Amino acid sequence: MKKLVILVALGAAFLPLSSVQAADPFWAEGRNAEVHDIRVYHSPTCGCCKAWISHLKEHNFQVQDIEMNDLSELKRRLGVPKQGASCHTAVVNDKVIEGHVPAQDIKRLLAGKSDTRLLTVPGMPSGGPGMDMPGARKDSFAVYAVSSGNEVSVFNEYQADAEQGYR
Repeated sequence: MKKLVILVALGAAFLPLSSVQAADPFWAEGRNAEVHDIRVYHSPTCGCCKAWISHLKEHNFQVQDIEMNDLSELKRRLGVPKQGASCHTAVVNDKVIEGHVPAQDIKRLLAGKSDTRLLTVPGMPSGGPGMDMPGARKDSFAVYAVSSGNEVSVFNEYQADAEQGYR
C-alpha cells in the first residue's frame, strides 16, 4: 500500500509538467468555439514556441507545426520587418502572425475587416503567451498591426500592473 501511495504522489508531482495549460490564467480568457487552421514555423529547439503553440490549441486553433532550422528566408518572403521579428512565424487566413501574439488578438483580427497583413509582438516579452512560465516576470508589451501599405499601428496593449498581472 505504501508503494502505491508513493507512486501516486510521484505521478501527481509530474502532472504540471505535462499540462498544456497556460501558467497565467489571463491568457486563457476569451476562449470561444471558433476554429481556425494555422501554420506555425519555428526552430525545433525553441521551448517558448512550443508553449505558444499550446496556447493556440487552448483557443481551438488547428495547428500545423512546421519545424525549421532557419526562418530568415521565410520571414523575408512573408514581409516580416526586422524590427518586428521574433522567434516564430505563423500564417492564418493569409495573415502573418509574428511572435507571441495572444490568440485572442488573432481571433479579433480574423473576425474584422481590415487591410492588416501582419500582427507582431517584437522580441520575446516575459509573461506573454508562451513566455508565461510560473514565476516569470510580466513585461508590458504591444501587439502591432502592419497594413498592406506597410503602415504600423498599435493593435492592442498589455500593461503589467503592480501585482504582476495584465490589464
